[in-house]
Formats: sequence, C-alpha cells, structure tokens
Amino acid sequence: MSRIGKAPITVPSGVKIDMKGSSVSIQGPKGKLSQDFHPDMQLELEDGTLSVKRPSDSNEHRSLHGLTRALLNNMVVGVSEGFTKILEIEGVGYRAEVKGKNLVLNVGYSHPVEFPPPTPDISYTVEDRGKKIIVTGIDKQVLGELCANIRKQRPPEPYKGKGIRYQGEYVRRKAGKAGKV
Repeated sequence: MSRIGKAPITVPSGVKIDMKGSSVSIQGPKGKLSQDFHPDMQLELEDGTLSVKRPSDSNEHRSLHGLTRALLNNMVVGVSEGFTKILEIEGVGYRAEVKGKNLVLNVGYSHPVEFPPPTPDISYTVEDRGKKIIVTGIDKQVLGELCANIRKQRPPEPYKGKGIRYQGEYVRRKAGKAGKV
C-alpha cells in the first residue's frame, strides 16, 4: 500500500470541500482551487479528515493513489496557508523590482524582462535592494512553474556564480583558465 496515499489529510477549520463525482473544489481563507481527478479514485470526507482509497492493486491504481492524495493535500495547504518560494539574484547590476503587480527584472539584457502574475492570487515582493524575490500563491504547481521561468531568464553560471537561483541552491563553481596551473 502506498505510504503517501494511505495517510489521511486533516482539513483545518475554515476550509470547505465540495466533491461532485471526481471533481473537487476546495475553498479557504486564501482562495479557491478546483481540480478533476481520475474517476477510479474514491475520495471520502468524514470528521474533518479526507482520505483516498484505490479500487485495486494494479500498477495504474497504485501510482494514482499517492498522486491523488498529494495533489489534494497541496490544495488544502494552499487555500489555508499558501506557498512561498524565494529566489536570489547575484551579479553586478542585476536587480528586480515590482511595478504595479508585475515583476520587472534587470539581468544584463538590453531591455527589462517583465513577469505579470499568471493568476490573481500570485504576488511578488522584492527585498534586499532588489536582490531577493519572494513569490507567494495558493497553487503549488503554478508557483513552481512561474519560479522556474523566472530562474530561466538568467540561470546561475558556474564561473562567477552570477544569475538567479533558488534560496539555498548550491551552484558548483569551476576554476577559470588561470586555475589550470
């Protein structure tokens, strides 16, 4: 049995779950999320806990079991607490700023790069004089994809370490030509 799939999800107070067949919509203090799941997965809500059951031990059902539970848990955590990712910018002249709701990056191109929020619940905050970007939202998948696209604008390079990286990300440094001696 899947260790992740069999773990029950505790639903915090203030979170409302509506299940219609295989579609689930969850509403909480931060916002509302809805998603369709595989119709074979059986979702049960009782006494403030949400659990996922699978009909058989086939490989397809086993893989869907843990996935469905993880997606539901991310939805519950997103609407109750939200998710945050932090990106750091390193490099001379590289900086970020927030104009209106958009994130504007100056990372060595001849033009600034603008990132409008893909959904209304995504918000940007810039700290440390434009060197730290904090992205918050309720949908974990949208947030991760957005942060990956921001990082893709100028990924960290191994010689000087310049670029955009996740907080705590280790960038393996290389020696330049002079380091061959």
